[in-house]
Amino acid sequence: MAGGPLAGVRIVDLTSVVVGPLATQILADHGAEVIKVESPSGDLGRTIGGLGITPGMGPKFLHLNRNKRSIVLDLKKPEGYEALMKLAKRADVLVWNVRPDSMARMKLSYDDVRAVNPKIIYCGMFGFGQAGRYRKKPAYDSIIQGSAGVAALYHRAAGEPRYLPMVMADKTVGLIAVQMMLMALFHRERTGEGQSIEIPMFENMAAFVLSEHMYMKTFDPPRGETGDPRLLDPQAKPLATKDGYICVSANTNAQAFALFDAIGRPELKTDPRFESIPARFRNVGEYFAIRAEALKQKTTAEWVEIFEQCDVPAMPYHTLDSLMEDPHLADVGLFQKIEHPTEGTIINMALPNKLSRGARSDFNPAPKIGQHSVEILGELGYDDDVIEKLVAARVTVDGRVAK
Repeated sequence: MAGGPLAGVRIVDLTSVVVGPLATQILADHGAEVIKVESPSGDLGRTIGGLGITPGMGPKFLHLNRNKRSIVLDLKKPEGYEALMKLAKRADVLVWNVRPDSMARMKLSYDDVRAVNPKIIYCGMFGFGQAGRYRKKPAYDSIIQGSAGVAALYHRAAGEPRYLPMVMADKTVGLIAVQMMLMALFHRERTGEGQSIEIPMFENMAAFVLSEHMYMKTFDPPRGETGDPRLLDPQAKPLATKDGYICVSANTNAQAFALFDAIGRPELKTDPRFESIPARFRNVGEYFAIRAEALKQKTTAEWVEIFEQCDVPAMPYHTLDSLMEDPHLADVGLFQKIEHPTEGTIINMALPNKLSRGARSDFNPAPKIGQHSVEILGELGYDDDVIEKLVAARVTVDGRVAK
């Protein structure tokens, strides 16, 4: 057994691309048994986000699907549907991320699944809540970023709308899905009751954005406009130094006054514009401009040392490449080289969080499509002859690395 706090929890994973695979990988990383059910064409995430040595083993897929087993089932064929329902019967959680109508057409609605397993946790991630007019719309990360206000934040700050260049909506909602599934499992532990979970991306990201940026329209009637000015100011960004960039945040009086001393402007501590937190907030543009101009006078390394001595939060700015060389990340062992059975040496990221009672004790690299089909069907009671017939009929795929 893998060990970890979720050892013994069985999850049937019908998800693809990012939002679902991230959620189920976190569960798998902490000991859950995750069976990734793929169509014969495989998870779309196998082919987007870069190509690997082996077809269908791109880098994004490798980072989001470790510690899972893959079985191919053609759910359009009765034999594939039957095998999936056998998996569902013995599972704790069934998780999916297509439109609910698609699940209903495949006879995989909550009522269909709980008919074979009344205690199942049935978790759906999709674009829009089913009580609203958008319920039938498809959604990807960019659709949600644009419709839920993320791109509008860039518009306010930089003059044009754009998406955050990472799948932020997918990842955020994937993390929320982990929380919801664990809460449902905890509820079942106490009551014995299974349940259905709806996790709509649009509503979650709208709440995520507006928790800060509803701002003065929080009040009724409004006391001002939307948008936190500290975060939307054009100078709220890594600041130029003599030789690069630095990230600085001085919010408390102690931090701001120490910054004023460090940049040689102690008189600003008694300036009515900057002498208190409310004053700096009202004059955030001027505060940021003074800070930005001063930091151009020394190198990043010099400022980091100065700010460390006076306890002002600051870090060097990282590129994606320099981030991978960060000495602190080396200290904590975030990056680990492992040997993948088909892709050679890859860099895996260790679990960032620590459990004093221990986490998963083994590591299994992301699987080839159908790598565990034969193994899992055998566990469900299918004999070798039946499995061979299912492979021949293309209900499943025998994707074992070595036969």
